[in-house]
Amino acid sequence: MSIPRTFRPFPPARACGLLLLGLSLGGCSSIEYFSHLARGEYGVLSARKPIDQVLADPAVDPNLKARLQLAEQARAFASDHLDLPRNGSYTVYADVGRPNVVWNVFATPEFSLRPVTHCFFIAGCVGYRGYFDRAHAEAEAKELQAQGDDTYIGGVPAYSTLGWFDDPILNTMMRWDDDALNSTIFHELAHQKLYVKNDTAFNESFATFVQDEGLRQWHLARGLPPGDNTSHRREDDFTRLMLDARARLEKLYASGAPPEQMRAAKQAEIERLRADYRTLRDTQWQGYKAYDAWMDAPINNAKLLPFGLYHKWEPAFAALYAQQGGDWERFYAAARELGGKPLAERTAAMQQLAPPAAAGAPAQAAP
Repeated sequence: MSIPRTFRPFPPARACGLLLLGLSLGGCSSIEYFSHLARGEYGVLSARKPIDQVLADPAVDPNLKARLQLAEQARAFASDHLDLPRNGSYTVYADVGRPNVVWNVFATPEFSLRPVTHCFFIAGCVGYRGYFDRAHAEAEAKELQAQGDDTYIGGVPAYSTLGWFDDPILNTMMRWDDDALNSTIFHELAHQKLYVKNDTAFNESFATFVQDEGLRQWHLARGLPPGDNTSHRREDDFTRLMLDARARLEKLYASGAPPEQMRAAKQAEIERLRADYRTLRDTQWQGYKAYDAWMDAPINNAKLLPFGLYHKWEPAFAALYAQQGGDWERFYAAARELGGKPLAERTAAMQQLAPPAAAGAPAQAAP
């Protein structure tokens, strides 16, 4: 459930383990889905081991031990210096035996960029549905495709139960570098600090600001050089490409053109996106090709959904943090006050703090 400032070929979709605490609206399919979530969450929780126990095991790979020792230090820093929750989360480790812990299914109508949403009593409404195994995710995507929807499946290396359980550091997070691992801990603990129902962009931008500022302070406290911003800049460039393509598609879908004409124009916009990407790659990125596989795979509305949510209001939160004199306690109180406002009033307040253009994302409400 994180978006660390290191390259990944797609924006990591975020799943919320809190979903299993409340059924969606009734029916057998909801009961089956709840049962799947309960079994999956139980599997993750039952695989947990205290990090101290892992470190004491002579059979454990020394490289894993070193990573976990560093993560322990970052976990302590999060509470001691960033005023993040002090609990059992990220003091345990779990190997779930697979490359992703969750797979999220995103869906949209063929001619819309509004997500198919799923609502839960506690977590609110989200624009995806998470599954603990890929086969279930693929079955859901196939069913939605049969109804005419665009779909996309995104693998999730980490997620949060928002403090309801002691979330573990997962084997799926070990493929990241140290900065990515540590900042993910900051990000997920930030969700435990503040979570607003039905406002994904607010929640993710808040946690991303805490993650980034926390990582900056972590480097400063340890006398480490600032991180390399090259991957950050590429990520921002790539996100802008996606948002520009989304804006063009939204204009197309609002045009009222006949379906066949709109379908052809949609495909033309996707090919334009690929061409714009190749120009960016070959000029500003000096041929950097790590995003090629993502671009060469099929692209549709659903695949474009996650972009922009993680950074939309990050400049606004940075401005809010500066207003509070860099005091974390005051910052969280001010953010909580914003989160308590009605959506329209909250959006206006965020726009006042930092215009949407500064955040690199359009101003529409988050799914």
